[in-house]
Amino acid sequence: MKVLADTPVWSAAFRRSGDTVSGLRAELEWLVAHGAVTIMGPIRQELLSGIKERGQFDQVRTALRHFPDVPLHTEDFEVAAEYYNLCRSKGVQGSMTDYLICAVAVRGGMEIFTTDGDFQLYRKHLPIALYAGAQA
Repeated sequence: MKVLADTPVWSAAFRRSGDTVSGLRAELEWLVAHGAVTIMGPIRQELLSGIKERGQFDQVRTALRHFPDVPLHTEDFEVAAEYYNLCRSKGVQGSMTDYLICAVAVRGGMEIFTTDGDFQLYRKHLPIALYAGAQA
């Protein structure tokens, strides 16, 4: 099983406190230990783009370099556009990155690990699988 971890999950893993954050961090650590977690370039970019302090940026960038990006293909962008159009026709709005995550996850047979509630909406119209946790 491979799991594509979304930006909010990675972000939580680098925070310091809170029960929810601790749970996400523990789950991500479990996935890392089992070689199941993946990342893609746009997620890496989103995560790094939100860091203001250079030292923290360098630290997170170094940590993320242990995870190679899932390769992106022309078809991923085409499918992401199809997903965008389909969901929009159903009244569901989303970001281009979210739909690219969906397309890449479907192509790769991966579950999506996210705390972003929009993915629950996408799931009603797209063939995505959301990661429920190792204990689920």
